[in-house]
Amino acid sequence: MIAENEEYILEMLGKGMREHERGHMQYRDIKIETNTIPHAEGSATVDIGNTKVLVGVKLAVGTPLPDKPDEGALVTGAELLPLANAEYETGPPSPEAIEFARVVDRGIRAAGVVDTDALFIEKDKVWTAFVDIYVLNYDGNLFDAGTLAATTALLSARMPKLEGDEVIREGNLGKLKTNGIVTSCTYAKVSKNVLLDPNGNEERIMSGRLTIANDEKVVRAMQKGLSGSFSFKELTELVDATFDKSKQLRDKMKQAIGD
Repeated sequence: MIAENEEYILEMLGKGMREHERGHMQYRDIKIETNTIPHAEGSATVDIGNTKVLVGVKLAVGTPLPDKPDEGALVTGAELLPLANAEYETGPPSPEAIEFARVVDRGIRAAGVVDTDALFIEKDKVWTAFVDIYVLNYDGNLFDAGTLAATTALLSARMPKLEGDEVIREGNLGKLKTNGIVTSCTYAKVSKNVLLDPNGNEERIMSGRLTIANDEKVVRAMQKGLSGSFSFKELTELVDATFDKSKQLRDKMKQAIGD
């Protein structure tokens, strides 16, 4: 089946086409919903084509990191649920799940999306923001869907209150303090072609993958995957493309949040 898909995809690319009549630098349909987990501080579901990712944000009182005693913490984890893909299994996080969580975390952390200073409570007591990512259906490009969902969930999250030792999660709560928006664009190298937002079939035959995370001003993080290479010319062109495409992603996110 993979060989047939590969032959079909390469034939399409030879004609300058992709599945579903997409251009090389075109996203599939993107849908973002907020507040999809009622009891989370913030949550979002993102669909990119048939890929579906759910993120929940929860805040808990804990102790600060030893090297950052006056800041709260950010903890990001990901689960590749077996219902999302026949190749996913239950058990400890797979290397793919660990990489997925780290790539999403790196972009959010490097862009300073969460104001960790505002999570400080008092000496030896801070808020920790847990960002939990669940893949509900896999059809390629988890990184962009995960970053969109995680950032949207954080931007729409409410900040609980601490009264004595009791955490108040209901009532008149303000928003979690954030410092901006980060998005990512993921590209696949398939033969000599560079494709934005690879679907599952394209990812199965790609030789290289590049994810670029940025805010409105600068590139915040990059992640290169697999053994295939991207030339310096391709890299500079993809950075420019990322800043252009990220406008679309930010607009989708703002519409979902209501800003």
